[in-house]
Amino acid sequence: MDLPQFLVKAKIATYASEATEMALEDGAKELTFQNGEFKYRDRYYGTNPFVGQEIVWKNNRLIWSMNYFGKILSGVVSEKEVYKFLQRAMKQVKEDRPFRGSSNFKIDDFEYIDESTGDVNNFIGTERILFKEEEIYRLNYHGGSMYSAGQ
Repeated sequence: MDLPQFLVKAKIATYASEATEMALEDGAKELTFQNGEFKYRDRYYGTNPFVGQEIVWKNNRLIWSMNYFGKILSGVVSEKEVYKFLQRAMKQVKEDRPFRGSSNFKIDDFEYIDESTGDVNNFIGTERILFKEEEIYRLNYHGGSMYSAGQ
């Protein structure tokens, strides 16, 4: 298994699948996933707004990280509805862009749009949720490999 394949499995198995979050004493919530030699941790603070970091280790060596900050911009729908739709969008993550969801996903009046540049080694992006074509949620993220090709 390579890193993009593992990231897809980890993201679908954690936030996108409503996995049980562990509450940490510093106020963070944490989701973890392990498969073979890979281990994934997503730790975040807050609900709206929220900030977090995803980390991947391979054979107990840090190899990848992503930081993110997001918030709901409008109260036209409830937080619960926004985050429920986000979970469905996150299940659409693909190996060629294993950062968030697919580039576009739509159900009824909700639309998820994710735009990024770069690849798994060095990337930056923004995900948005629209409701009836009005932007109601935005998240910015960036990250990449935590090792050089010579290591």
